[in-house]
Amino acid sequence: MGARHANEQVRWRTARQGGRGSGDVRGELGRRRAEVRASSCELRSPAMAPAPPPAVSFSPAEVQRRLAAGACWVRCGARLYDLTGFVRYHPGGEQLLRARAGEDVSADLDGPPHRHSANARRWLEQYYVGELQGDPQGSVENGTVTSVNTQKTDPWMEPKLKMVDWDKDLVDWRKPLLWQVGHLGEKYDEWVHQPVIRPIRLFHSDLIEALSKSVWYSVPIIWMPLILYFSWSHYRTLAQGNVRLFESFSTEYSVAMPESAFPGIFVLGMLLWSLMEYLIHRFLFHMKPPSDNHYLIMLHFVLHGQHHKAPFDESRLVFPPVPASLGIAFFYIILRLLLPEAVAGTMFAGGLLGYVIYDMIHYYLHFGSPYKGSYLYNMKAHHAKHHFAHQQSGYGISTKLWDHFFHTLIPEEPHLKMQ
Repeated sequence: MGARHANEQVRWRTARQGGRGSGDVRGELGRRRAEVRASSCELRSPAMAPAPPPAVSFSPAEVQRRLAAGACWVRCGARLYDLTGFVRYHPGGEQLLRARAGEDVSADLDGPPHRHSANARRWLEQYYVGELQGDPQGSVENGTVTSVNTQKTDPWMEPKLKMVDWDKDLVDWRKPLLWQVGHLGEKYDEWVHQPVIRPIRLFHSDLIEALSKSVWYSVPIIWMPLILYFSWSHYRTLAQGNVRLFESFSTEYSVAMPESAFPGIFVLGMLLWSLMEYLIHRFLFHMKPPSDNHYLIMLHFVLHGQHHKAPFDESRLVFPPVPASLGIAFFYIILRLLLPEAVAGTMFAGGLLGYVIYDMIHYYLHFGSPYKGSYLYNMKAHHAKHHFAHQQSGYGISTKLWDHFFHTLIPEEPHLKMQ
């Protein structure tokens, strides 16, 4: 069974990662692991579990050929990892990983600039491809292993290095997950915060499953026309000069709202959305459901848990239009009950633009490669820490403003020098 899933894992990673120099490796791995599977099938007894397959090994010359073809392989000791499909998403930038291709990154995992979390190390194991032949204390250069001094890693952070075995997970990944996670109980919180690099299926129904997904560009296509309509329509109403704030409460103390107030109301709507973004993320998306309540666990997984479990499932990074429409309509009704139509509509348009910007930034933080030192580069690193190490802080996606205000910034952890 372990060999079968090793084979399936290799095939799955091939489809997801692609990239130059990776296809021939995956084919070779598939052939080798297929041979292992065949031999294990011949030897195993029905009463005994199959032995795990021996690790695939690669000579320095083989690794060098992959690197020359454009693949990005790194290693920890003798363990080899193919990060070709991950370099684009690396929070530190693609060039940082490319510069370390063929090298031992054991010391880099401990920092500086920062110590990688246990989740990040578990994540790395999903890219494991085999073992390096020869002296592991060196870098691959011109087909040989050149000895170098490597920093000893922190034993407290050293992971239990092993292939990811989907058979031993708490859920069956071949079936829809939603109903399964409801029965994880007290194990759910730890499980959902151990991210994996694979897509998720939630529902048995193909229709409902399709409605739970969305492509990133659907967000501006659907909502930008509505933003323009509300903005133009309510600006014209304000320009007529007969809109008064608080008139429904008191005519004596009502305030006239001229057309010059339009930009301020619109920006206020954007600011209010940024606050809603923070509050929803912190108190709804990161609620901790009771371990004995199956339905609250399922609700949490649908709302946000599935994103933390599979942070690079691109079909689940932005809100699908149907559930988003319900939430957007709810907020518009609240504004309309409290404010005059023109003021509520203008503020709603600003808030809706804030939502669109938020969803686009969120997608880019996962799949974009911002320039080092830029605002989005810092936000990408900030958001990656939220996913992999600090799930109960760093709730801001488009801005850290409210994290500053409510004291939920991700703590800076100075690198501890190794002895």
